[in-house]
Amino acid sequence: MSQPIINYDETSDTLYISFEPDAKATGIELNDNILLRIDKIRQKAIGITFLNYSILIQKADFGPRSFPLTGIAQLSGELREIVMDIISNSPVKEILSLSTYTPSFSEAIPITLLHLPEAQSAGA
Repeated sequence: MSQPIINYDETSDTLYISFEPDAKATGIELNDNILLRIDKIRQKAIGITFLNYSILIQKADFGPRSFPLTGIAQLSGELREIVMDIISNSPVKEILSLSTYTPSFSEAIPITLLHLPEAQSAGA
């Protein structure tokens, strides 16, 4: 697989990462700021869009910020499995680290941590 194409729009503070430019995709809202674009048939990541990117990459007092993936709970069971598999594997896992927050024994909320893409580390 070739390197992803990374574009940052400073005006809108949006980072676009494309793994397969010009491929048709379905948008999956992982949360209010992270949109995953996938090919459902091939079960493959096409790209990721980060809204309010400068806020997402800010450090918190005790380390990197984590974000709940609240949109996953809204998906059908089959689509949820596809999305979880996609974000758990390359190329998405190099950008989003998947973890779980468990506020109680019966509740598990997927969360993610954003890794600054190499091409953006100097630019954003």
